[in-house]
Amino acid sequence: MRDKFDSFVVFAEMRTGSNFLEANLNAFAGIACHGEAFNPFFMGYPKSEPILGVDQATRDENPQKLLSAIRGQQDALGGFRYFHDHDPRVFDTIIKDQRCAKIVLTRNPVDSYVSWKIAQATGQWKLTDMKAQKVAQAVFDADEFSTHLDALQRFQITLLNRLQTSGQTAFYVAYEDLQSVEVMNGLARYLGVDEQLEALDKNLKKQNPSPISAKVSNYDEMLEALARLDRFDLTRTPNFEPRRGPNVPSYVAAATSGLIYLPIKSGPQDQVLDWLAALDGVPREALRDKMSQKDLRQWKRKTPGHRGFTVLRHPALRAHDAFCRHILTTGEGSYRQLRNTLMRRYKMPLPKDGPVAGYDHAAHRTAFVAFLKFLKGNLAGQTSIRVDAAWCSQAQAIAGFGEFCLPDRIIREEELASELPALAAGQGHVTTPAVAAAAEPGPFTLADIYDDEIEALTADAYQKDYMTFGFPRWR
Repeated sequence: MRDKFDSFVVFAEMRTGSNFLEANLNAFAGIACHGEAFNPFFMGYPKSEPILGVDQATRDENPQKLLSAIRGQQDALGGFRYFHDHDPRVFDTIIKDQRCAKIVLTRNPVDSYVSWKIAQATGQWKLTDMKAQKVAQAVFDADEFSTHLDALQRFQITLLNRLQTSGQTAFYVAYEDLQSVEVMNGLARYLGVDEQLEALDKNLKKQNPSPISAKVSNYDEMLEALARLDRFDLTRTPNFEPRRGPNVPSYVAAATSGLIYLPIKSGPQDQVLDWLAALDGVPREALRDKMSQKDLRQWKRKTPGHRGFTVLRHPALRAHDAFCRHILTTGEGSYRQLRNTLMRRYKMPLPKDGPVAGYDHAAHRTAFVAFLKFLKGNLAGQTSIRVDAAWCSQAQAIAGFGEFCLPDRIIREEELASELPALAAGQGHVTTPAVAAAAEPGPFTLADIYDDEIEALTADAYQKDYMTFGFPRWR
């Protein structure tokens, strides 16, 4: 038996230098890193072969088989890279395993985001020679970056907490440390490998060595967006960084009234935001969003009598909204990579090019039924796909709000016409705007295909929401 560890995991993210770290780990004869072994879209590396005799289909059916194969590797200490959106079924196993060494690779999230955007634009994810370099500038998207940052920090908080509560210590490596052969040799010693490197692997080259101001086309706009964030949240450190609440930038405050809306994705956001703007007679652009925790605390202090609210939607209608916006379509809002995976691996009968001519009610119902069956397994942690905010349970979403601030009122969508005016009356409004009906996305409405089977499948997938909130049959 090995003295210290039987395996290792590198907790990292895209564009943090994990390929370079892996290349140097594999330079040690006693270490074997097997890439992104639990990436839901491929295995190890794109277009790669099975790992230690375990193919992708076997891994997806039972990820523990691949974990066992890596642990049992005899010729070297086996390990892999794990990102926040990799197969969630293996996370508990590896985090509890005291004989699985933990390596945490971090990078300034602004740098990793810009690098990711450039790689998307060029299609170049690795560079081995400057002659092959493809050059492009990133376009900074404040909302996209906020989502990116929130996902990274959520995972880092979870990781840190689980290590603390289990009494484990990880080996932390910053992006800047990757150029130090001394750090690499220290990492090898941490893993229990006595071999030492004289020099680092030189095959992979830094792709974008320019200053960040030259890599972002809308640099001034980026600076303005980042100025709204607490600067200490930009580079999370293991022990001292203030913890962020759950997706606080998504909260939307009224322009002048003391109301703040905590949206749940795939709900009636547009309907509520239009009403919130009309309440104060302003355009939607005048509503206040993208707040940090600090901004929100200041808003609360300056707005005595404020009220926060969220809106519940019936799970059947919400699942149909998520399906139409993100899975059925191939256009704006589509989760294209996930869509392809659902078609290929889960045999979901989706139209290849989206709902074009010939796509009828029957085809829509069949595809939605397949999505509901996928949701049951996904929400139960039985798939290699992470649960997306667009279809997570609403009970879980509201529990997340509670990590920072719970809403004062939870309103059901069908009661918006009476509940929103009541909230406005508490803010001194005598008259209030009408609440518009929510528009459903997609070529067909839920009413067009709804039946007993769809209700039963929805209730089966969202048992927690039905139990917590007492949802009745949709119709």
